[in-house]
Amino acid sequence: MGSRSLLALSILLVALAGWSGRAQMPAAAGEAWVFAVEGPIGPATSDYLKRGFARAREEGAALIVLRLDTPGGLDTAMREIIREILASPVPVAAWVGPSGARAASAGTFIVYASHIAAMAPGTNMGAATPVAIGAPGGAPQEPAPEEPEADVESGDGERPPPRRRPGLMDKAMRDAAAYIRSLARMRGRNPDWAERAVVEAASISAEEAVEAGVVELLASDLEELLARIDGREVEVAGRTLVLETEGLELIQVDPDWRARLLAILTNPNVAYILLLIGVYGIILEFYSPGLTGPGLVGAIALLLALYAFQVLPVNYAGLALVALGAGLLVAEAFLGSFGILGIAGIAALALGGIMLFDTEAPGFAVSLWIVGGVAAGGGSLLLALIAMIAKSRRRPVAIGPERMPAERAEVLTWQNGQGTVRFEGEVWQAHGPVPLEPGEQVVVVRRQGLRLEVKPTRRHAPKE
Repeated sequence: MGSRSLLALSILLVALAGWSGRAQMPAAAGEAWVFAVEGPIGPATSDYLKRGFARAREEGAALIVLRLDTPGGLDTAMREIIREILASPVPVAAWVGPSGARAASAGTFIVYASHIAAMAPGTNMGAATPVAIGAPGGAPQEPAPEEPEADVESGDGERPPPRRRPGLMDKAMRDAAAYIRSLARMRGRNPDWAERAVVEAASISAEEAVEAGVVELLASDLEELLARIDGREVEVAGRTLVLETEGLELIQVDPDWRARLLAILTNPNVAYILLLIGVYGIILEFYSPGLTGPGLVGAIALLLALYAFQVLPVNYAGLALVALGAGLLVAEAFLGSFGILGIAGIAALALGGIMLFDTEAPGFAVSLWIVGGVAAGGGSLLLALIAMIAKSRRRPVAIGPERMPAERAEVLTWQNGQGTVRFEGEVWQAHGPVPLEPGEQVVVVRRQGLRLEVKPTRRHAPKE
């Protein structure tokens, strides 16, 4: 091969290498995976983010962005998400946006746990006071002042007032305050405002949050966010990383079918309806063996409801009331207690639905419209059942010996005050007070064993 050919081949290889390098630049620049955290935070949200974070690690994402617009949610789901953020080897940026969005309650904790915290103008965050989850006593009380524990008299002869024992909500608040303060110190953010968000339910706007050191920056959209955090140093999984985010490709990661199905099943209203379908279907199968359909549908619905209750904060007293109410309605249909059992069943269903989920977290309570609809539907069925029972009591007897009087029969043979008649296709022995002719129509007066007493339909002339 000549020198000219070698030179041409070298130039071609250099050009191909340069073209190949330019083609691979976007892949080398990496991707920023965007996860939308919208609506109440629950088991479906934590499952969506947990599996999404795993995929981001496996596929080498350069950055994870959480786009937040949430009123809060369940404490258990929130802590699962925060554990994923703290353990993630991929930097996580939380962005409250777009304008008009909020990160309340559990969303505030997630923002504080993220490596980068940003907000869009016109957004807010805060109001992170824990809500009651199985705790009596309502709103938390002010912490008791520090008092000496020894029960000794003071100088003026008076004993100090006894220290109030903290309730469950006090403990939940102190735990949440300590948790968010630890997150704030870990990320170098304002710990005092974080504690106020828990203890006083304080909220803050985006501009005030930047000034108070609650978040690092404002960003109107995700592209501006990537541009503004480029070159920042963050602590990720125990090591310091310098973010190289400018030019990253934003990849929106939507929930898959599993996450969407879990979101539907863990909706409290859907779980409540599935429970009712399951209970009624199985009871109907027991009372009508062989139908198969109601039993299968009921079993499937009941299993789905039980799965939802496994991941939701269920109040078992409410669950027992729902089951009791369904049983009482079925008993009313078979025992006929003139509405007493039915009214008790409807009341149990309504109270059980209201008490079913032991939390005040937004989005995790059965709708009063659903409860009212179930009560109204059950009441309508009960009234219809009572009306049918009353109507059946007024209806003439249709079967048995009681219905035979006043019915007509045809004389077959007759002699000396007795003979045979045909009654509804059957031949009966009969007797009567007057002579009758074969083929004559008679009326049944009463039944006496296997004999009928009959009388003619026509008026007989008296004998001379």
